[in-house]
Amino acid sequence: MTAAAPTKTQYEAIIGLETHCQLSTHTKIFSSSSTEFGATPNTNIDPVCMGLPGVLPVLNQKVLEYAVKTGLALNCQIAPYSKFDRKQYFYPDLPKNYQISQYDLPIATNGYLEIELVDKGGNAVRKRIGITRVHMEEDAGKLVHAGSIGGASRNENRLSGSTYSLVDYNRAGIPLLEIVSEPDIRSAQEAAEYGRELQRILRYLGVSDGNMEEGSLRCDVNISVRPVGQEEFGVKVEIKNMNSFSAIQKAIDYEIERQIEALESGEPIVQETRLWEENTQQTISMRTKEGSSDYRYFPEPDLGPIEVSTAQLETWKAELPELPAAKRHRYEEELGLSADDTRVLTDDRAVAEYFEAAVALGASTKQAANWVMGDITAYLKDRKLNIGEIALTPATLAELLELIEDGTISGKIAKEILPELLADGGSAKELVERKGLTQISDTSALEAIVDETIAAHPKELEEYRNGKTKLQGFFVGQVMKRTNGRADPKLTNQLLGRKLKG
Repeated sequence: MTAAAPTKTQYEAIIGLETHCQLSTHTKIFSSSSTEFGATPNTNIDPVCMGLPGVLPVLNQKVLEYAVKTGLALNCQIAPYSKFDRKQYFYPDLPKNYQISQYDLPIATNGYLEIELVDKGGNAVRKRIGITRVHMEEDAGKLVHAGSIGGASRNENRLSGSTYSLVDYNRAGIPLLEIVSEPDIRSAQEAAEYGRELQRILRYLGVSDGNMEEGSLRCDVNISVRPVGQEEFGVKVEIKNMNSFSAIQKAIDYEIERQIEALESGEPIVQETRLWEENTQQTISMRTKEGSSDYRYFPEPDLGPIEVSTAQLETWKAELPELPAAKRHRYEEELGLSADDTRVLTDDRAVAEYFEAAVALGASTKQAANWVMGDITAYLKDRKLNIGEIALTPATLAELLELIEDGTISGKIAKEILPELLADGGSAKELVERKGLTQISDTSALEAIVDETIAAHPKELEEYRNGKTKLQGFFVGQVMKRTNGRADPKLTNQLLGRKLKG
C-alpha cells in the first residue's frame, strides 16, 4: 500500500492597518501657525509647536469636531471623557522631544468600516472591518537626509562629514487622526479597498483631502501569517509609511510570501518594522519594533480633559452627509444601478451629488450615469478638472438628455455639442436651435433622403440584395453624412430596411 503524499500547509494572512490622516484645518492642533502645504521650510512655526519654554498648548476646536465626526462616520462609540498623553521618543524632528497624542482614553473606539468588492459576476461582496480606535495627535517635522536641498548641490550644502540632515518644522504640530483597524483583513485586495474606502469617507466628511502624494494619508500595515485553522496569531511585522494603495497591495503580497517561505524553512520571523522599497519591489528591515512601554506614556499635564456633551454630539451627528456605503446601497436598491456603476459614481462626493441633481431634474437614471461616467469623466481627466469646475450644470445635462429622449437630437449630435456645453455652459436646447441641429424625424422628408442615398450607390445596393445585408450599416452612414448626423437613427434604419429589400 502506497503512503499518501503529505499535504502542503495552507496559510492565511492576518492584516490590520494604522492610518494617519492629516486634518484640513487652517491652523495647527495646539497653536495658530498655518498648515499650508509646500511653504518655505521653517516658516509655519511658532513657540508652541517648537516647544519653547513658557508656552502652553490649546486644543483647536475644529480638530475635536473633525475627530468626533470621523468617529461617528466609522460607527464608533464617542468617549464622553477623553484626554491627551505625552508619548516620549527622541528624534530631531520632534522639537519638544515628545509627541502629544492619546493613549488609554482615545476620543472614539469600537467601530467598523464596510468595504465592498465586486466579484467576477459584477455582484457586490460586502465585509465589515472593525475599527479599534480613533485618536488625535500632532505630527512631527520632516527630516531631509543628504543630497540636493533647494536646488543647491550636496557639496554646497555640506555641514560636516560625508552626509548631513536638515529639518523642516512646518509639519510639526499639524493635526492628525490615527485610525487603527482590527486585524480583520485577510488579503492585499481587502487592505487596499479598506484604505480607499477610508479615504472616501474622510473626503465626504470634508475633514481631510486624503492626498497620499502630499502625505495627508499615510498607512502602516501590520501583517502576520498562520496556518489555516490556528487561532493564535503569528509574529507581527509592520510595514511603515505606505503612500499609495497599489504599494500597499504589492507590499502585502510580497510580505505574505516572505513570511510563508520563512515558516516553511524553519526560519524565525522577527517582530520588526520594515519599509517597502519600490525599486526592488520588496520589503526591507528598518528596526525592531518598539512596544508601548518604550514610549513611557503619561497624561499631558498642560491640557485638560476633553468632555463632549450630548447636545454637541447630536449637533455634529446631524451635520454628517450620506456616506459612500449608504449611497452605494441606495443606488443599487432604489435606482437599480449595477455594483460597478455605483462604485464609480460614489467615489467622489461632488460627482455623486452632480449625478443626483441631474436625476432629480428629470434625467433618466441610467443615461445620466452613463454620461457622467463616460464623456464627462473623460473630459475631466483630459483637462485635470474637478466636476465643480465645468460650466455644464446638472440642469443642462438633464435638458440635453431630454432632447435625446424626445427625438429632438441624436446621441451623436449630443456628443458633438457636449464639449461646448462643458466649456461654456448655457442652454442645450438653445444651442441646438442656433446651430440648426434638430433631428430629422419627418418620415416623408427622411424618405426622400433615403431614396437619394440608395440611388447614388447602385453597386452596394446590388451586393446587399445578393446577401451582403451588413451593408445596411453603410447606407445608414451615408444618410447620416448627407444630413450631418441629423437623421433619426431608428427611423432611418426602418426606412432603409424596407427600401433596400425592394
